[in-house]
Amino acid sequence: MRIVDVCAFYTPLGGGVRTYVESKFRTAPAMGHEQIVIAPGDRYEITKIAPGAILATIPGPTLAVDRRYRYFNDEAMLHRELDRWNPDHVEATSPWASASMVSRWQGAATRSLVMHSDPLSAFAYRWLGGILSRRMIDRICNPFWNHLRSLDRGFDVVVAPSRQLADRLRAGGVEKAIAIPLGVERGRFDPDLRDEKLRAELLASLGLPDSGTLLIGIGRFSSEKRWDMVIRAVAEAARKKPVGLLLVGDGPRRQTLELACARFSNIELLMPVTERDELARLLASADALVHGCEAETFGLTITEARASGVPVIVPNRGGASEQLTRGAGRAYRAGSEGSLAQAIAAFIDRDPAEQRRVAVQSSRVRTMDEHFRELFGCYSALAPRPVPVPAIDTAIAPAAASALY
Repeated sequence: MRIVDVCAFYTPLGGGVRTYVESKFRTAPAMGHEQIVIAPGDRYEITKIAPGAILATIPGPTLAVDRRYRYFNDEAMLHRELDRWNPDHVEATSPWASASMVSRWQGAATRSLVMHSDPLSAFAYRWLGGILSRRMIDRICNPFWNHLRSLDRGFDVVVAPSRQLADRLRAGGVEKAIAIPLGVERGRFDPDLRDEKLRAELLASLGLPDSGTLLIGIGRFSSEKRWDMVIRAVAEAARKKPVGLLLVGDGPRRQTLELACARFSNIELLMPVTERDELARLLASADALVHGCEAETFGLTITEARASGVPVIVPNRGGASEQLTRGAGRAYRAGSEGSLAQAIAAFIDRDPAEQRRVAVQSSRVRTMDEHFRELFGCYSALAPRPVPVPAIDTAIAPAAASALY
């Protein structure tokens, strides 16, 4: 198949979607497919990543809330690009305007909506959850639910990376929602990468002895990730326990988080670790990964921690909660700073070394190869769409592309 991913969330500057796309570029050609990713960029450009893997950018403006990201704003241009590539299957990986654009495209390709984001959890449930029930919030957000149900009619399948999200979508009337969990890079994350010397050095940099507990948090510095809550909870736990936190990432709230961390010698912000082997070693050397976001559709960094034999401390809602291994970490009440501080203290009291032993025994997790095998199998099984009338002229693929396949 030739698969085209209309990927509004892709940015070369990092993030979970970029990690996912790079894995797809490696895996799809190895499985006999051609993978083209169309992303918004500052100009029109076609980049050959590898044989059968292409990144095509079309001009799009930057997002006001995070200028590392751009968005599609020209439906006719996007449709021309889809016509040009003549795909067998089209993915839309954002539930916003670009998904509607893909649903209105007149090509014959089958199409899927892949839910790489959960706007209701990231925004509505987070903002209103303290004062209203989920049921009431869903009633207030009925226009967005209507939008999702409309997309459900325009796509052949809606892919959710976690069972919780798939169940919630189906309960809301998105009838084609199915769960296809993500996975980790095969062979990249491993408990054997743990480096006790590195762990001791990191604890010392936070003013803590070897007997302290080293927590790590990895992710985009944005409001829905709740890193400010994580910082305060670690600071609270540190009043009675020798515990430190390394927070790895970047994003629009970096300056705010830097100010928050400046008060605590046991908490440090690091820039994103772009070298994946280095990140794997850093992750395996921590005592636990802590996460604040209940709006994760899956929680890729949490699964990477599990593959590294690292216990996780996660909220009890969202995709992150599905990654918790019994006896290796703790769940806490989503959005509750006090509950998170108690979970950190309870984790330390329950012998982190024993919990790591359990985590190492449970470190065999689903791989990206397994994810893509299931995903592409789902696409292959979809019934072909009838060719629209009049037929689209599909003989206009870029000349550069014809030499690649």
